[in-house]
Amino acid sequence: MKDKVAKILLPLAAVGCLYPAVGSATALITGVLIALIFGNPYIDTTRKLTHKLLTWSVVGLGAGMNLEIVARVGLHGLGYTMSSIAFVLLLGFLLTKLFRVEKETGLLITIGTAICGGSAIAAVTPVIRAKHHTVSVALGTVFILNAMALVIFPPIGHWLQMSQEQFGLWSALAIHDTSSVVGATVSYGAEAAQVGTTVKLARALWIVPLAFGIGLIFNRNNKGEAGKAKKPWFILGFLIAAALVTWVPILKPAGAVVEMVAKRTLVVTLFLIGAGLSKETLRQVGVRPFVLGVGLWIITGVTTLGAIMTGWIN
Repeated sequence: MKDKVAKILLPLAAVGCLYPAVGSATALITGVLIALIFGNPYIDTTRKLTHKLLTWSVVGLGAGMNLEIVARVGLHGLGYTMSSIAFVLLLGFLLTKLFRVEKETGLLITIGTAICGGSAIAAVTPVIRAKHHTVSVALGTVFILNAMALVIFPPIGHWLQMSQEQFGLWSALAIHDTSSVVGATVSYGAEAAQVGTTVKLARALWIVPLAFGIGLIFNRNNKGEAGKAKKPWFILGFLIAAALVTWVPILKPAGAVVEMVAKRTLVVTLFLIGAGLSKETLRQVGVRPFVLGVGLWIITGVTTLGAIMTGWIN
């Protein structure tokens, strides 16, 4: 019976998320509740759609950006992006040993926290030839923390009276996945979304060199594995879209429409991400990897928040 209800409810809810009144957090929580209560009979389709919709949503958001501002924000944030990635990698290494988490699991959770969540984990997985269970645990941990961040970050930002730029920057540095960064910042404001998306995408560019470096360290007589890391082509699409509306003014009205559609498809993406959570995923995560993920996330979030609020990062 539950399976039949889910087959009807999931598509209806996904379409309902296109309605402008449905926010990012609402969509995510709705997806989680449906998946946990009724299950998800379309799990494989859901995961494929999630990746495709996220990619095109990010590209579409570029149509609402000014490339000159994007370039300025990206270059301005290069220094603290590099330092924060190095900080998270070192912290993750130490916490993995402290909590006695399996090396590969700890590495994937750390990489996901340092760069861009599931995308970074997916890129590094073939490089270190991680076991399926290890990947599931890392993705499950990051997924749960993404969901939590999407819900709690905006209220914290309002409570601390953070500016649009401050909140966008904090979200980009402290939230794992690009989708959750965009979801949280869009709900906070347009400027926050522009800053958050730009800084996060600049951060995501580090996937490729980091995966290559890890491939060299984890070389197990499998030459060429590092080259299999997935390339974040959606970043190029984002920049091209921003360039078109910036340098061809006549396209700005069309760009605004594309951006509006992208924001709604992003909400649908967040619903699908929520629908991808299962009881099995929750069981697989386990205590130690989850404690590692939470500890790494909290320390990163608090540290970057303090640096932003005190003016060390601006």
